[in-house]
Amino acid sequence: MYCPWCKKHTPHTVERVRKKKASEFKAGQRRFRRVTSGYGGFPRPRFEGREKPTKRVSIRFRCAECDRAITTPTKRAKKFEIVEA
Repeated sequence: MYCPWCKKHTPHTVERVRKKKASEFKAGQRRFRRVTSGYGGFPRPRFEGREKPTKRVSIRFRCAECDRAITTPTKRAKKFEIVEA
């Protein structure tokens, strides 16, 4: 795969991007905590129904020479597995 930092084609390792723990201090989370605190119900209707059949999967390619990573745009997949070749 092409590495934009090495400016040539190099071998890359593939890894799945995992979701990190959400920060409690971001504006949206602070607003959510403020609205849901105290007396009263949930501020917006809860999602009723099934989950979506596919999940978005992000893939990160890491260069074997310079160790820099390139994250590709997310794609939808029912099943995702990395197979050793």
